[in-house]
Amino acid sequence: MKREFNEIIESLKDSIATYDYYVDFDKVYKNVNKVEMQLNLLNYLIGKDNVEQEFMKLIIEYPDVLEVIPILLAVRQGEIKIIDGEVISYSFKKMNKEVVDYTKLLKKSGLIELFEKKKIKNLVDYVTGVEVGLDTNARKNRTGHIMENIVESYIKKTPNVEYLKEANKNEIKTYFKTDILDNLNLDDKKEINKRFDFVVKSKSGKLLLIETNFYGSSGSKLNETARSYAKLGKDIAKIKGAEFVWITDGRGWRFAQSNLKEAYDVIKHLYTLEDLDNGILENI
Repeated sequence: MKREFNEIIESLKDSIATYDYYVDFDKVYKNVNKVEMQLNLLNYLIGKDNVEQEFMKLIIEYPDVLEVIPILLAVRQGEIKIIDGEVISYSFKKMNKEVVDYTKLLKKSGLIELFEKKKIKNLVDYVTGVEVGLDTNARKNRTGHIMENIVESYIKKTPNVEYLKEANKNEIKTYFKTDILDNLNLDDKKEINKRFDFVVKSKSGKLLLIETNFYGSSGSKLNETARSYAKLGKDIAKIKGAEFVWITDGRGWRFAQSNLKEAYDVIKHLYTLEDLDNGILENI
């Protein structure tokens, strides 16, 4: 049922990106809307000759404006730490420094020049761009969700099965009314409350414990994942009535073929998206 390893490698896809993969604009607009009022107050500083003095007056009169300074520096945290002879911590949720100290931060970080020389016309537009840039960091998570959605669509099309999504041992026991996983040894601290992406119960009563992921690029995470799933596959193989299924894809595996091969050799059910296209879920 499982294809030859070289066929697995040859079938790896370069991308599973959907139209909304690159930027989650709904999230971007939501984040910008939360701070739009403060940003418009700060727009007052654009083009001023004496930005430092005007900033100090603005903060004294509207202290809430301070909260949006971090996002101007592409920082989400409410605190910024600077090394200036010593570690200086600036809080933007509640002032812990004098106004002049915050003004120094703006000047040293380049924000004063940004205002004085009219490098931008509107802070709302500027922060929209910052949010778009920061949102690219979430692409890895979106890839995981897209892969899960793809696999789930195939599960839904498979007749005579019921399934549970993102479930740990206790949830599986309660939902499927079975104790077959009680002896599954997950001693690793990271695995104590492990959640399987999907748990499918076939018409024969067998539980398929499914993990999914997609790696579009190389990295140490692939090696760690392959080793972890190889061990998990061995442990689940000892349990009567349960089988481990790993559905993975992505060109990143071309750079970690040896690690994937080690897992392939011990995991009975290791498949790619092409296998789903060929009806592998219905077969198993």
